[in-house]
Amino acid sequence: QVQLVESGGGLVQAGGSLRLSCAASGRTFSRYSMGWFRQAPGKERECVAAIRWTGGSTYYAHYADSVKGRFTISRDNAKNTVYLQMNSLKPEDTAVYYCAAKTETSPTAWGLLSEYDYWGQGTQVTVSS
Repeated sequence: QVQLVESGGGLVQAGGSLRLSCAASGRTFSRYSMGWFRQAPGKERECVAAIRWTGGSTYYAHYADSVKGRFTISRDNAKNTVYLQMNSLKPEDTAVYYCAAKTETSPTAWGLLSEYDYWGQGTQVTVSS
């Protein structure tokens, strides 16, 4: 069982930056692939970034086209924490952001909501214009 707790959301002006954190419980955090999803009002939840475990101590990052070059996902296994650094924020980035974890490691499933086993409660990010 893994418990996830997000933090770092808030209100920021367009062009600004935020860093989200997701603290995970569990002793095998390093073997989980982690994802950041977001859900805006009236829209489906979508994956914006994932950091996939590929074996040993190797990970691979994936990004949605809408955030590529602006967002960076990273993890600190010693702290059981995954981060999402968000730069050059736009009003369309406004959403509730969720952290998720899974044991599945397929490179083609990194963004599939249904593949993730554990979810955090979400943190609100609001970008004003």
